[in-house]
Amino acid sequence: MASSRLQATARQLSKTFKKKTRFDIGIASELPPAYKKFWREWKVLKPAAVHFVAQEGKWRRDELTGETLPIQNIPIPIKYPAEIHEGIWGGEAVVKGFQKRDPQRRRVPHYWVPVLKRTVVRSEVLNTHLSVTVTERTIKLINDHYGFDHYLLKTPACDLVSMLALKLKKQILTELMNGCPRYAHDPAKQKEIYKEYKTYLSSYTPEEIEWYGLSWYEALTKVAKQKEAENKPIPLKKVYRKNLVEKLKAAGLEENKGSADEISTTTSWLSKMNPFGKKDEA
Repeated sequence: MASSRLQATARQLSKTFKKKTRFDIGIASELPPAYKKFWREWKVLKPAAVHFVAQEGKWRRDELTGETLPIQNIPIPIKYPAEIHEGIWGGEAVVKGFQKRDPQRRRVPHYWVPVLKRTVVRSEVLNTHLSVTVTERTIKLINDHYGFDHYLLKTPACDLVSMLALKLKKQILTELMNGCPRYAHDPAKQKEIYKEYKTYLSSYTPEEIEWYGLSWYEALTKVAKQKEAENKPIPLKKVYRKNLVEKLKAAGLEENKGSADEISTTTSWLSKMNPFGKKDEA
């Protein structure tokens, strides 16, 4: 009984003193669920294995010695340099490891960098060609998905990694949401392109598309600007003018209408006050 009570108390304490996440601190607590969904897709979801092939089961037999060994699917340590956001690497990154160059000496640290090349890809939705830095795997994935747009729209953010790829994906989704206006000069082609890619819009709401592809700093900046616009002080002259208009409407008066007598009276009164006006001849 005592142990069960202790476990219950521990569970209650764990709920009470729940560890804060980055979304619980400061202005980040005001980020909308739309951005949280993108963040989970980008940073929380586990990306597909690229640099190693995961083996099934728990044990394997060595072909040479016949020894039974445990299977350990340990991911290879990789590094994402800043340059990865300037291209589309297809999930590849810099592999960090060691290399034994001399059997008589200790191994030395070594980095394996993917082979990068400059190529041109075409986006059907955006109706444009793009010059980007890619890898051989990127080209293969584009061909496997039968097009650059299909590759970006079908691939989750955790596998795209690159901010360039995420920005392009957001731009394509925005274009589709607006009905492909870049093809307004050719309605038949516009209808064909929209029909081919509209199925991808079912996974996103307009608000999710708006927040898709934003970095952490960009998202916080967006929230700060929205708060600033909401809390922007209104000049008193606008407040007084609004109050005056409301009072006139409540009294059944209109600003731009008046009787002819009032207009003539006002005109004569103004003419008397104007020193440069013409004097009436006696």
